[in-house]
Amino acid sequence: MNVVGIIQARMGASRLPGKVLMDIEGQPMLARVYARAQRARTLGLLAVATTVDPSDDLVADFCAGRGYPCFRGSMHDVLDRYYQAAKFYAADVIVRITADCPVIDPLVVDETVKLVTNYQFDFACNRLPPPFTRTFPIGLDVEVCTFAALERAWKEAGQKFHREHVMPFLYEGVTFSRNTQHVSSDSYFVSPGVSSRNLRIAQLHTRPDHGSLRWTVDTPEDLDFIRQLYRRFDGRDDFSWQDVLELTQKEPDLMKINADIRHKTLTEIDERSTDN
Repeated sequence: MNVVGIIQARMGASRLPGKVLMDIEGQPMLARVYARAQRARTLGLLAVATTVDPSDDLVADFCAGRGYPCFRGSMHDVLDRYYQAAKFYAADVIVRITADCPVIDPLVVDETVKLVTNYQFDFACNRLPPPFTRTFPIGLDVEVCTFAALERAWKEAGQKFHREHVMPFLYEGVTFSRNTQHVSSDSYFVSPGVSSRNLRIAQLHTRPDHGSLRWTVDTPEDLDFIRQLYRRFDGRDDFSWQDVLELTQKEPDLMKINADIRHKTLTEIDERSTDN
């Protein structure tokens, strides 16, 4: 199976424009995300999906300079951008990663991918929005689906938040089984379920629950926090998410830097959107 990781990146973020190319201890954030995600053993190809807007010429040029595969598509219909990129790269399985997660963990990517490739789920993730819970820190987010599932979403999804957030159509109305299954280690387990559209869904969990931790970049405070992390690791990018957890437990003041930031909700859309 051709498993293609697609990193969603654009310059025009609403809260922190240009963040994807902002410096983190000597490397742009997109480079940090790419380097970490590229270590996932399950990925056959890792590409960047940016937009056709002229502002994202910077992203495309950066990718060209680094030798990253780069696809350009719709600015606000990100579902279409993913679908067209998946077709372009002949993906059987698509892994969605966002460029604002510079501590993405390749082992977590691998465990999530295996739920689709080894256990035949249509969609797998390690986070879902309320009313569901999450046990991985915000910033380790991975979503994986088959090409058939993505194509169905592309054809049928009509709500704007479906199009902008890419995969909500696939897991809407999911009901999870009370039976869980351990994978790889005692700390990771899976909740299987079925969506209202009869798609097989799986959510990866970890214990203990760390779902309240915020390790993503959406604001200047978030960026400051991430820069402090990388500074503690001497600018390396090979640390694990457990290493970050250990560091923040030793230095709890780090978590105060972005503790007051509100995370976006699923149904929020970019009001600048003019796409249907």
